[in-house]
Amino acid sequence: MGRSLGHHIAAAAMAATLIAANNARAETPDAALRGHGGPIRAVAILPDGKLASAGFDSAIILWTIAEGRAHRVLRFHDTTVNALATRRDGCLISGGEDARIAIWCGAQAGPGVTLQGHSGPVSALAAAADGTFIASGSWDRTVRLWSPDGTSRIAAEHAAPVTSVVVTVDGTAVLSAAYDGSLRLTPIAASGTAPARQLQLTGPVNGVAMTAEGTFLLACADGVLREIDASLRPLRDIALPDGPLTTVAVSPDGRTIATGGLRTPVTLIDRASGKEKSRILGPGLPLWAIAFSADGRELYSGGADRAVRRFDVATGQPLGPSIAPASSTEIVDAKDPGAQVFRACRACHGLTVADTHLAGPTLHGIMGRRIASLPGYTFSNPLKAMDIVWTPETIAKLFEVGPTAYTPGTKMPEQRITDPEARAALVAWLARVTKP
Repeated sequence: MGRSLGHHIAAAAMAATLIAANNARAETPDAALRGHGGPIRAVAILPDGKLASAGFDSAIILWTIAEGRAHRVLRFHDTTVNALATRRDGCLISGGEDARIAIWCGAQAGPGVTLQGHSGPVSALAAAADGTFIASGSWDRTVRLWSPDGTSRIAAEHAAPVTSVVVTVDGTAVLSAAYDGSLRLTPIAASGTAPARQLQLTGPVNGVAMTAEGTFLLACADGVLREIDASLRPLRDIALPDGPLTTVAVSPDGRTIATGGLRTPVTLIDRASGKEKSRILGPGLPLWAIAFSADGRELYSGGADRAVRRFDVATGQPLGPSIAPASSTEIVDAKDPGAQVFRACRACHGLTVADTHLAGPTLHGIMGRRIASLPGYTFSNPLKAMDIVWTPETIAKLFEVGPTAYTPGTKMPEQRITDPEARAALVAWLARVTKP
């Protein structure tokens, strides 16, 4: 795969993300779902109520929202996962910078189906409401339609990388948007005379959402949220003051629009009036993804600070469940300095025998255990090949130099503890509370 314009867009986005991440304000440990090792690019709500998130660390995390914990981690893509979508049968669809699409169904460890056809990163996904096809957009400047048998065809072509795709309410067409501001409303029939409708805006369209009435909401790089009808005729513009918008969603009841961007925090807009209802200040900028819960009462956002954040739609206030599994809460809430350091780890690691279904393996009995040897957890091949036994010394070294340097091939979020006293406190505390 060559160095397409899409790669340069990705590099610029990553640079902006990392700058914002370094400038993000700290927040209390229980105010977000943490577990990703890089900025979050996509979030989606599954039919069973679980939340899926994905991003630069190539991992897809399924969260049990009520408990605030990572339920499963799905790994398939070689690099950034740019897009997520769901099907009515409960399956999750992911698209990555590796140009591949994966379909995840049930409790299987890997994707049941993989789709390849794009020659550039997959940037957008949408599934037809009746489950008959999937639409995908790519930085190869095409939109593909995928049949249930895995075959595909190019439905639309743009002159610039595709940023968004949505399927119309009636399932008869796909709207695609591109980095050059072009929009195409393409009928999905393989044959016929109906031409694609087109609209050209002056700048990039970064996100698209569709209302139940069939109108489209566009998050634009000029900081304007635009609404257009099914014929691509402009209906109204809602200008926001802080610059480029990157994402947009509409609540299930159609009353509230949520948006955000590079400098625009999560903003809730009353759809009827077009007036701002609330603006939720806080860390996480740039924002890359927003999704409403199935009942519309909560909103979830993902961005540069690697956290999935929850908000109450009615009040606009942040929500934050405990991010530790119940069996570990009492231990983690201890006032020991080591327990305080561990709070950054508790979204992915439990401390007891019962903590077996988190993103990372339980740390129960960690001291003296060979790396990647815990039964019932799937470890990467690079970790299995390493000759490391976890001891106070090796755990301290892990956080002194960082997981990437000490355990190459790990998907553990990159984090170092530079203070020797903090490392020593964590190790001493772990040795005590994880002892069988």
